[in-house]
Amino acid sequence: MTSAFTTPTTRRRNDHQRRESTSDRLDASQPSSARRYDYWLGGKDHFAADRHSGDRIATAFPTVHTAAKENRRFVHRAVTYLTGEAGIRQLLDIGCGIPTTPTVHETAQRIAPAARVIYVDNDPMVIAHTRARTSSSPQGAVACLHADLRDPDSILNNPALTSILDPNRPVAVLLCAVLHYLHDQDQPAEILKRLKEALPPGSCLALTHATLDPLPSATALAVTELLGTGHGAIRPRTRAEVTALTAGLPLVQPGLVPVTRWRPHLPPQPHATAQATATYGLMAQLP
Repeated sequence: MTSAFTTPTTRRRNDHQRRESTSDRLDASQPSSARRYDYWLGGKDHFAADRHSGDRIATAFPTVHTAAKENRRFVHRAVTYLTGEAGIRQLLDIGCGIPTTPTVHETAQRIAPAARVIYVDNDPMVIAHTRARTSSSPQGAVACLHADLRDPDSILNNPALTSILDPNRPVAVLLCAVLHYLHDQDQPAEILKRLKEALPPGSCLALTHATLDPLPSATALAVTELLGTGHGAIRPRTRAEVTALTAGLPLVQPGLVPVTRWRPHLPPQPHATAQATATYGLMAQLP
């Protein structure tokens, strides 16, 4: 790894700048993936367009509220593992979404008060809410970074990163319910490779990813028909596709599994089936 997470070139800068010019503006008339997710979780930070979009998706995939909640349970089991068993004290939560209780840093600092957490998102409303609602333990630190995963260097080369995280100590990167917003042209495998190359030995990567694999054919067809219409413009991937994305990453047991089957003995325990969540989860640890 080069020092301070940095590398010489930024390959997606122009595309990122074009996206940033629109993502910086809050448009309540258009659904937002972060606000829609907040709606499914039972939060309060959403608008009519988000609720309408969320309900449209729920007509095709009726357990989507359950899927959102089980994804959050996975996140907190992963953080419990990372700060407990793995002993990691630095976390980078990319695509963090609107804060929910408990937050990632609350879970981490409950186990390890000196844990240091950076939240990253490209949605200005997420950034505003995260900055307003997060306060660290006296021993640890919490920060928030407005950046886009599609341009990983905008995250890794940001001075705020090394003001909080030590680039010579293991870092846990959370990519939960975010990679399925990257379509194939965004080159998600290259983005994962870039992140992997920047991390010091012993670092971990936890991710979740939407899939149609366990769904009945009628449900899968209904969801597919919504994709690209503004209601759930995501790229679900099969088990084989997620495996290909993460090729070369040494997986922590039990490997790539439905989120409800990833270390279910840890709190908070899952309460749903693989079919109800339609989401894969995994943890990898770099040698």
